[in-house]
Amino acid sequence: GSPYQYLAVQRTGARQSVGLIQLNRPQALNALCEGLMQELRQALEALENDPQVGAIVITGSQKAFAAGADIKEMQNKTFQECYSSGFLAGWDKVSTVRKPIIAAVNGYALGGGCELAMMCDIIYAGEKAQFGQPEILLGTIPGAGGTQRLTRAVGKSLAMEMVLTGDRISA
Repeated sequence: GSPYQYLAVQRTGARQSVGLIQLNRPQALNALCEGLMQELRQALEALENDPQVGAIVITGSQKAFAAGADIKEMQNKTFQECYSSGFLAGWDKVSTVRKPIIAAVNGYALGGGCELAMMCDIIYAGEKAQFGQPEILLGTIPGAGGTQRLTRAVGKSLAMEMVLTGDRISA
């Protein structure tokens, strides 16, 4: 059986040289719970250390790349608990992998899902892709570097509009 509960991981391509990571929590629109993020770090490390793999693709489903951090997992945590426990620690693993990582996005890439896509080197967006940082609608702000990455990706004005209104943009 698969060593992963929240991911499907395989090598693909003509020479089996592409590592494919599919987020697999369909009942939660691939919400990024701690278990999924821990598995993602493990899968990235394994693919990075595999000499046969030359590039990595991270994808979700047709409905959701990742709908964000798992709010149910976070809702009862205080700021102090999050801060002292290193909540979000390790989320930047994607941006430290030396092999190129491609985000293949269709459906929702919201909040942490948008941040995950932006950590990748290249984003391929399908026709139904929707990107957004809706944290403001919950009374918080993007927590994994989203404000800085979004500004670099779309410019200051659009980033400010997205972060301060929670509005989405399409592909």
